Amino acid sequence: MYYVIKRQTTVPLSCFIGFMVPKYIASKNNEHVIFEFVKDGKTQRKWVKKDEIVLLTDDKDFFTKTMEQFRSVEETQKKLVDAAKDQLNACIETFTETINAEINEFNEIKNSDDVPCILKNL
Repeated sequence: MYYVIKRQTTVPLSCFIGFMVPKYIASKNNEHVIFEFVKDGKTQRKWVKKDEIVLLTDDKDFFTKTMEQFRSVEETQKKLVDAAKDQLNACIETFTETINAEINEFNEIKNSDDVPCILKNL
């Protein structure tokens, strides 16, 4: 069995994926590695660019250790992203409250003679 860690370039907040395959095909003259596996009794092949492969090994322990390290870093970074999202949401809420208060204050004075607003004459 072979163990693979592959970069995920299209999924935000998920930068890698790990999986096992029973067989792979690779050559120095090709920029892809073909992973062969059986699904529902049928052999399937998946082409993956070599530069997207972080690790291809037959050492399960090393694969597991590396995946745990990546997951730990990923978990830490996701917590930071979640905290930043919470802070952003709080800032958006403050922004909305502040600008609405400013608009409400202006609405109280817009009918005065000091404000040149055409709508008050319509």
